[in-house]
Amino acid sequence: MERIVLGDVEIIRVLEYQGPFAPAAAIVPALGEPAWTGGDAALAPEHYDPASGAYIGALQTWVVRSGGRTVLVDTGVGAGRERPSTPMFHRREGRLPELLAAAGVRPEEVDVVVNTHLHADHVGWNTKEENGSWVPTFPNAVYFLPAADRAFFDPAAGHAARSTAGLDPRRWAEWDLVFGDSVAPVLAAGQAKEWSGSLRIDSALVLEETPGHTPGSSVLRVESGGERAVFVGDLMHSPVQLAHPSCNSCFCLDPAQAAASRLRVLERAAAEGELVIPAHFAGAGAARVRRQGAGFAADWVR
Repeated sequence: MERIVLGDVEIIRVLEYQGPFAPAAAIVPALGEPAWTGGDAALAPEHYDPASGAYIGALQTWVVRSGGRTVLVDTGVGAGRERPSTPMFHRREGRLPELLAAAGVRPEEVDVVVNTHLHADHVGWNTKEENGSWVPTFPNAVYFLPAADRAFFDPAAGHAARSTAGLDPRRWAEWDLVFGDSVAPVLAAGQAKEWSGSLRIDSALVLEETPGHTPGSSVLRVESGGERAVFVGDLMHSPVQLAHPSCNSCFCLDPAQAAASRLRVLERAAAEGELVIPAHFAGAGAARVRRQGAGFAADWVR
């Protein structure tokens, strides 16, 4: 497991899966093969497989120890979930609790869970199955949920908003499944805290909205001992988006807004020396970024 220390904050990477996800051309539709293989932007083999054309990514959770508390940033796909529209996630048997134990973290010791947004691969281990019901995996944790995502993905309130946005209703059924098994049980248990705008968790950790990928997509900023990092969730799926920051993943619900949020976060990271920690980067998984031409380049942190 990789470990990063920033001032008084310790960060541990918990990697559940690393490998091919889907054709790269499908993940970032605006880019062709030269963007993945050419020049300084060459991403093989850690982020791209030239033989198959596959995007290489990761499913991972980050443990953040700050101010005497244990914080999880996103919780992966979970186990035993019905995800018929996403074969890779369908009835997947993830092993996050086992990996957390190896990192010295027991479920009851988790104080805070941050869901950067409410997509299936970021909320799955929010809950576990117990006696035929879904219950919170982390019984003593406060789960921070973006209010805009709760409103959008909650079947009780979100269908009208999705319709207004012109989104394909065929996607709604799986969103409803995700909300039902991974979000609603946390709300029912009284362990959720919804937030909007920004929210300070402690002296070192601040949540900020960066909408576009989803209505409530957010980043978690870390500042301690003069050092900084930013967990960017799904603002980026691949380092190819560093070189081409205007290009979105296929999952971004508001492309223009997502691109603007990505550029804003990357510009700040480059200017202020923030360590950038995305949700799905394979390989090193984190980088310092600097301006390079119309985009950015990465100095990997290993």
